Amino acid sequence: MQDIFNETSKLPNAELRDTLPLWRRPGFLIRRAHQIHQALFLEECSEFNLTPIQYGVLTELFDHPGPDQITLARELGIDRTNVADVLQRLEKRGFIVRKTAEHDRRMKLVSLTSEGKEVLMAMFDSMKESQKKLMAPFSEEEKATFISLLLRLVTENNHLGRTDFNPQTRIKK
Repeated sequence: MQDIFNETSKLPNAELRDTLPLWRRPGFLIRRAHQIHQALFLEECSEFNLTPIQYGVLTELFDHPGPDQITLARELGIDRTNVADVLQRLEKRGFIVRKTAEHDRRMKLVSLTSEGKEVLMAMFDSMKESQKKLMAPFSEEEKATFISLLLRLVTENNHLGRTDFNPQTRIKK
């Protein structure tokens, strides 16, 4: 297949369709892989009634307790408004608490509750199974390569995203 990503001339419609069909476009495949991941996660973790992003928030709070909401949003690569909404839902379920920071009354610090830790631990095997099913088509070597390439794709294109994603201190290259 010729590389039309770097080609500057316009291709005729038929040639374009033959050269880059929908199922060969990286953006389409990433979106489809995301849909598959969501379906697998929700199927495996259905009894807990949490979304992948909610589980990600709980995981981040477990691994790095007590961040402010803005730092948490950056660590997860989600919009500050969206993180506030996710935190509100988790707080309503008793999984997290938000407290005003003593050094800055405008800042809210977020922590897991014991119930949040319990659900995180209870969900772990189900979450792990969803990841295992997602990666099942790959050999162990392919899994490592895929994750490495995906991480590179995300980190090197990070500046192009709509949200601030800055887990750099935690990512081992």
